[in-house]
Amino acid sequence: MILEHCDIEIDPSKNAEFEKAILIGVETVIAKSQGFRGFKVNHSVETPARYLLMIYWDTLENHTIDFRGSDAFADWRNIVGPFFVKPPVVEHFNLIGKST
Repeated sequence: MILEHCDIEIDPSKNAEFEKAILIGVETVIAKSQGFRGFKVNHSVETPARYLLMIYWDTLENHTIDFRGSDAFADWRNIVGPFFVKPPVVEHFNLIGKST
């Protein structure tokens, strides 16, 4: 399983609108994508403009090829992209261990 870690910065005066938009975008677009396994969205306590979106994929290619190469990616960006003050920083991680 791959964890996509997406560090997002928005205008904090639009937090409430963005929080609705990101949930709609994930639930109606990304969740239908091949290899999607789940997600979490967290809002920074210390930095009101910052959000972390974490998406779990079966494989790296499910995100980088299947999703990003599809029309769904444009649909996703149309929903959340207007809120971004700069392009999100995206990294992918392999699971090494977890607690039970």
